[in-house]
Amino acid sequence: MTNNNPYNLIPLKPTGRNETDTANTYSPEDMVQIYEQQFLTEVPEDKLTEFLPFLKSFYDIDDYTLDVSAVIFEAIADSCIIYNHKVKVGRYQILEGLVKEEIEEDENYKEDENSEYKQEQAYTLECKRTFFINDVEMPYRFNLFIHGDSYSTLTKRNSLLEKIYWFVSDGFEEHVLGNPEDTESLASINEQLVSLGIREMDLTTIHELVDYVEDSIIDDDMVETLNKILDDAE
Repeated sequence: MTNNNPYNLIPLKPTGRNETDTANTYSPEDMVQIYEQQFLTEVPEDKLTEFLPFLKSFYDIDDYTLDVSAVIFEAIADSCIIYNHKVKVGRYQILEGLVKEEIEEDENYKEDENSEYKQEQAYTLECKRTFFINDVEMPYRFNLFIHGDSYSTLTKRNSLLEKIYWFVSDGFEEHVLGNPEDTESLASINEQLVSLGIREMDLTTIHELVDYVEDSIIDDDMVETLNKILDDAE
């Protein structure tokens, strides 16, 4: 018996036909699913050239429809596609209260009698942001250092996503010249990903993932919460 859906694409009900009657039309939500399947469906190497024509035939759509699905995905999806992985930002948590930190005062300002210099109090805060890779929850803990209007983060080294960050941050030389027992390799990272049901990543994908994580760990909602915490502390 012939399998008419060898890639297990999700059956979707079209909303009609386009103006030229050359392709089906779908709801925005279904267009997002079509876009995601274009990248997230696991396809054998020898079938890669066959997959996209099959997807277009299965949904009876054309290249223009695929282009529109990409635009709709960017507009309404709550995730991003990094090569063959779907990555989503989850909620944040403040794990502990503010801790005051002592920092060295700037002697140049301190000794200037005409200066209106005032030493800003520095704080640290333990935080956690949850991410999802292909719907698998990936915790990411970090220490947030706040001094005046500036801040920096220091990532922990425990969870897999944290290890991936340090794999990229430590750089190639650390992995080659450092102690192999203290660092993760691409092979060990992929072994852990596969154990979680996540497809392997190449170096480009991992770098893109870390860039996305760094851009997403602190959002507007978290900034608003942090400002309230700082206001209460002062």
